[in-house]
Amino acid sequence: MTSEKVLEIEVNESNFQKEVLDSSIPVLVDFWATWCMPCHMLAPTIKKLAEENQGKLKVCKLNTDENQGLAAQYGIQGIPTLIVFKDGKEIGRTVGVMPKEKIQEKLNPIL
Repeated sequence: MTSEKVLEIEVNESNFQKEVLDSSIPVLVDFWATWCMPCHMLAPTIKKLAEENQGKLKVCKLNTDENQGLAAQYGIQGIPTLIVFKDGKEIGRTVGVMPKEKIQEKLNPIL
């Protein structure tokens, strides 16, 4: 067991309110699925963003297959979808694979 801090939090219907909507810092939620190749391509980028923005941004992953209610609630039509929440409200969204720099550019104004 390492003392390494978990940088990406798995969220689901039972902890979404606490981890995302009630968070005191902005939250980036990665809506993904195990069968989604673009999601797997984006995963290392998400991990890097979590490392580089540690303490300023919470990064969560939500499996859309296992949490279809939340996926429907947020109108997820294509994955990967990244949604940024601040103070419990959606303030930005991107769909598809993007370079880390582009995602960071969108995050900078809110961090």
